[in-house]
Amino acid sequence: QVQLVESGGGLVQAGVSLRLSCAASGRTFSSNSMAMGWFRQAPGKEREFVAAIHWRTEATAYTDSVKGRFTISRDNAQNTVYLQMNSLKLEDTAVYFCAAKVLNSPLPALLRGQYYYWGQGTQVTVSS
Repeated sequence: QVQLVESGGGLVQAGVSLRLSCAASGRTFSSNSMAMGWFRQAPGKEREFVAAIHWRTEATAYTDSVKGRFTISRDNAQNTVYLQMNSLKLEDTAVYFCAAKVLNSPLPALLRGQYYYWGQGTQVTVSS
């Protein structure tokens, strides 16, 4: 099993920045063969892909709406993945979930695909 714990959510004004963190642990967590991603779910909407990173190669993928504003990164020593969110917009309001899966190939299409381990989520609310 892989355990994922998110932190860093909150209530912020539009235009500011926020950084989310996701700490991974567990007996089956092997960072060299993992991909980790961030998804979000706004009220009344389906959960959507936001960003992902392939741990070994650091290849990344983003959904179009966050490109240029959000950056995903990882800290190998801490087994932690981050989502730096800049220039936040009202439409970024959602519960953000961290996810992980075993993935050997860093292809973008695979980074966006199905994930198997999930965190509990952290609320991000952007106000005007």
